[in-house]
Amino acid sequence: VHFKVDEKNRNIILTEQGTAQIEKILQVEDLYDPNDPWIPYILSAIKATALFFQNVHYIVQNNQIIIVDEFTGRIMPDRRWNEGLHQAVEAKEVVPIRQNTETAASITYQNFFLLYPKLSGMTGTAKTSEVEFEKIYNLPVEEIPTARPNLRKDLPDFVYKDSLTKWTAIARECKSIAKTKQPILIGTTTVENSEMLADLLKEYQLSYRLLNAKPENVKRESEIVAQAGEIGSITIATNMAGRGTDII
Repeated sequence: VHFKVDEKNRNIILTEQGTAQIEKILQVEDLYDPNDPWIPYILSAIKATALFFQNVHYIVQNNQIIIVDEFTGRIMPDRRWNEGLHQAVEAKEVVPIRQNTETAASITYQNFFLLYPKLSGMTGTAKTSEVEFEKIYNLPVEEIPTARPNLRKDLPDFVYKDSLTKWTAIARECKSIAKTKQPILIGTTTVENSEMLADLLKEYQLSYRLLNAKPENVKRESEIVAQAGEIGSITIATNMAGRGTDII
């Protein structure tokens, strides 16, 4: 074993055997030599291969590596990973390697918002973060009731032993519901998952609309979201979808 992967912290740990092997390949005596430090480049190269994947953490667009925000599902064309990681991913995907950027200053969103003398906001997801708003911003969360009674039925979760079984079950459920012409909206967390489900729906000969961070789909975001309530429609979307668009 040459290295160990810490997926939770997105880190790579070189073993003694791995260190010796790389030193032999590079013909250097010490990867950690402060006068000729190879270790940052080695770790970035391994991270790019073992921890960062296309259509999950980034997409390739116009011969560039574009980061996909893991929380919003949207692409961030002006952001680059630091410490040589972005260059390592560029090398992995065989695209032009651009110069590394240096961060002159940084601030967290929480500290930035606290610079304002007054804070308020409205969102459909604030209730689940109520403790955070109270603790960080000292702001209460008020829940506004719906204008009409909520007709949605919140059913218990189904748990599957692996992702393929889960997505196959979802595809079967879509085929069953499609017979009733009920519109279906399916949320996924990554571009990869959304496209895998799309392929499964193709096998079941079901038509669908796909919305994820890929440029060809982003251009049609409002159109896709607006038609998500159409009779018999199936919409697959990453968590980027729906901002400022009414479903017809």
